[in-house]
Amino acid sequence: MTDNEEPDGGGDSSITDQQLDDFDTNREGSSASGISSSSEEIQRQDSNDPANDPLFVREGDEDGSSTHIWADRDLLSIGTVPGPDRIVGRDTEIQSVAGEIRHLIHESQPNHVVIYGETGTGKSLVSRHVSDRLVDTATARNVPAASVYVECKKNNTETRVARTIARALSDKSGSDIDIPRIGLGSAEYYDYAYEIIDEYYDGLIVILDEIDMVDNAEGLLHELSRAREAGHTDAYIGIIAISNDIDFGQKLNARVQSSMRTTDFVFEPYQSDQIEQILEYRRDAFHDGVVQDGVITETADRSADEHGDARKAVDVLRIAGDIADDADAEVVSPEHVDKAVKRAEVNRVKETIESTSPQSKLVLYTLGRLTGSNNRRFRTSGIYSQYETTCGDVGADPLSYDRVSQILSTLALMGISESHQVGGGHKQGVYLEHQLIKDKDVVMKAVVESDERLSELHNGTYEI
Repeated sequence: MTDNEEPDGGGDSSITDQQLDDFDTNREGSSASGISSSSEEIQRQDSNDPANDPLFVREGDEDGSSTHIWADRDLLSIGTVPGPDRIVGRDTEIQSVAGEIRHLIHESQPNHVVIYGETGTGKSLVSRHVSDRLVDTATARNVPAASVYVECKKNNTETRVARTIARALSDKSGSDIDIPRIGLGSAEYYDYAYEIIDEYYDGLIVILDEIDMVDNAEGLLHELSRAREAGHTDAYIGIIAISNDIDFGQKLNARVQSSMRTTDFVFEPYQSDQIEQILEYRRDAFHDGVVQDGVITETADRSADEHGDARKAVDVLRIAGDIADDADAEVVSPEHVDKAVKRAEVNRVKETIESTSPQSKLVLYTLGRLTGSNNRRFRTSGIYSQYETTCGDVGADPLSYDRVSQILSTLALMGISESHQVGGGHKQGVYLEHQLIKDKDVVMKAVVESDERLSELHNGTYEI
């Protein structure tokens, strides 16, 4: 081969200087990349790196791995709507509610439904489950439909409910209509909702959870139930109203009762075996083998005995898992359930008293301090005397005797305490005695943690 001939493409060839240069460059880049990667790993493991803030990330979790307790904690979240295979003891109710609203898939008016029952009996769960399936079926049959869930405890006026419906429909439909959060009345929000419905949907199911909490529930129900008849929309609107008040429907005026013509259902509390099954269906929220034998049964039994509320039972199991996780325990034990029951009760008492006045918390704290292991009753005069001491401890000006007496009556109405009228005997007149009906330590922890002054008095918390 002459100097001018090129090497045979099929044979071995020498590596050119350029290829060597390219190789060196790539090797240097690769080496630099490796060094960089190593540096990033070191930096990622650096305790000063915000990604590894020890306030939130435990030792050993720097690689992003999950806790050894939780596999899918969201399965025990109150807001999670479980799949149909996880709904227990409500097959009949699901079929019944579905039978009332199924007409929507045939482009016909669904019946309006009112569901009664105590908290945690599956009313919201069944309503949302059935509505979601109805929308899926209707859409598959080329009947555009939607469902909207409204938590009326937080949206407790007609305007707020109308705004929630309008904004939810805007989000679901992808509408570019800008709906103001404030500054409009219910009529304007209804108009927005009807505009979106007519553009995108032929049918709508509105779930009004705790409808009895809405100030003008009658106006709301009358508006929605007559929307098509009044010419506000061409779509069919079905209402599922949920109430803890069994007399709610009877309190509605004749005009609303006539326009609604509801079908009513009552959901009974869950039994222990049903609650146990509900919890079993959520066992996979934890890693295998983490939940000790007896934990789920004990949680179910205690929940059934106390309230029959599946929601509270799920909450207790979640809190037990959190307690075990926080303690870096290997398993969730019955001891964690005991602590979870009390913590859950503390949370409920805190929720009850969070809207009360600072002085009401001082009165409740005083009653808690007076209450001993025998949980005896105390006269208003004795409570007031100790209340003045409490005010001095936190630097507050005490209220009048009559005002404290009114606060004690309010606490009794809230179900935290109770008051008894007692005859004082010959020439002693009649007076009131008060006592806690909630566990003293639960009440004390709740009230201390809900008031900064009391928290400082107890160095941040009240241990139980």
